[in-house]
Amino acid sequence: MNKAQYPRPGINAVLLLLMLTLLAGCVSTPPAPAASLAGTSWQLESIQSMDDTLRIEDGSRFTLTFGTDGRAALRLDCNRGHGSYSVEPAADGLSGSLTFGAVASTRALCAPPHLDERVARDLSLVRSYLLKDGKLFLTLAADGAVYQWTPLR
Repeated sequence: MNKAQYPRPGINAVLLLLMLTLLAGCVSTPPAPAASLAGTSWQLESIQSMDDTLRIEDGSRFTLTFGTDGRAALRLDCNRGHGSYSVEPAADGLSGSLTFGAVASTRALCAPPHLDERVARDLSLVRSYLLKDGKLFLTLAADGAVYQWTPLR
């Protein structure tokens, strides 16, 4: 074989190959969202408004389950409810916009303070969510309130 037929690559070719190899290692697919609301269940911990914070004594009396089919199931104190929801996660996967359709619920008369009616009404005002420190925060339109939920036990 004649060396003239197979010349050694020049320094520019070697540098180009090295740069392409390094760049290929830097390219990656964007990370999948860290969390999703679909398939999760939550119990109400508190309702925070500009005026005060209402702590819920027994959060298991107010639960929210996000189905994988865009439907939400609720326990509203002594009542049960359901409705649709739509979520649009932000790029961080931990927050985004969230809206609920009309909530249909049973109409039993629960013991005071009748939070079942408030929670059902306020869900139609939810505009965004945040997953932080293992909790779910639902923010109402115009800074009306923030509902804080913990994972259902």
